[in-house]
Amino acid sequence: MATVELNNVKKRFGLVEVIHGVSTKIVDGEFIVIVGPSGCGKSTLLRMVAGLESVSEGEIGIDGKTVNDLEPMDRDIAMVFQNYALYPHMSVRENMGYGLKIAKTPKDEILQKVDAAAKLLQLEDYLERRPRDLSGGQRQRVAMGRAIVREPSVFLFDEPLSNLDAKLRVQMRLEIRDLQARLGITTLYVTHDQVEAMTMADRMIVMNAGRAEQIGTPLEVYETPQTLFAAQFIGSPSMNVFETTVADKTLSVGEAIIPANTKAQGPVTAGVRPEHIIADENGPLSITVQMGEPLGANTLLHGRLGGTSDAFTISLPGVHHAVAGEVIRFSINSKHLHFFDIKTGRRI
Repeated sequence: MATVELNNVKKRFGLVEVIHGVSTKIVDGEFIVIVGPSGCGKSTLLRMVAGLESVSEGEIGIDGKTVNDLEPMDRDIAMVFQNYALYPHMSVRENMGYGLKIAKTPKDEILQKVDAAAKLLQLEDYLERRPRDLSGGQRQRVAMGRAIVREPSVFLFDEPLSNLDAKLRVQMRLEIRDLQARLGITTLYVTHDQVEAMTMADRMIVMNAGRAEQIGTPLEVYETPQTLFAAQFIGSPSMNVFETTVADKTLSVGEAIIPANTKAQGPVTAGVRPEHIIADENGPLSITVQMGEPLGANTLLHGRLGGTSDAFTISLPGVHHAVAGEVIRFSINSKHLHFFDIKTGRRI
């Protein structure tokens, strides 16, 4: 097991800086999820930890040792890729043991480690099959098994579930998280899926345009987002935001004035999550419905915030048969309002 330290890590391609000074310490056995939209730099950051990309500035440490100049094979890491990266002409057993074979590990030891990993991953009945004879979930298990037999100090996962269907993704993320907890191996896991991040991470690094917008536990990021980007990226559906003005602990929303529990004064960007809306026929706020999404346990209503042109979504428990053009009145508990600086997007 090992700690991983990122100290002001930067990456440049020519004159273009794509990773802007990321710093954090990952403790032994921690499961860290690097999450963000496509092109935000999350995979580049992971590849620098792996040694597949060079570090332009800063330091990466694994178990107290700076590894900037070490080759990937010397970093005691194992990586699981999005496309599985299995050899099609090899059996499952041969794929799982190939890294050990290259390292000239004795055959008996390879056999023992592969059998142990196959049992752990429920692959015992598939060891003589080729990858083409396996389902997507089974292929991903084989890729994980290949990483496990190496007994690394650090696991690196690069969007490992993106090729799987929705039901299998749910199953596999539970399996990966359970497996990591049992093995206790420090893990960095990259995904663009914020649901994966929320359900799997001990802590998450929210990336945006090469910057770490926020580093914290899933609930910390959800309940106290430090930037407008983090607020809107984490949470499904996304947080509603609107520009308004705060004066004497009140704010104007369309045609209404509501309490605002904030030290802010003047123009701000305010936000509230759809699930924190309270349906209230006497409420001061309203939404004109454009479309409804019945999900069974709750219903999402999308429309325009009353008195504004702002798009707005509310989530109501149960089934609501709202129609386009219907006006739904609601209220907001001021403790669920978030406030951000209009210029910087930082939390106030």
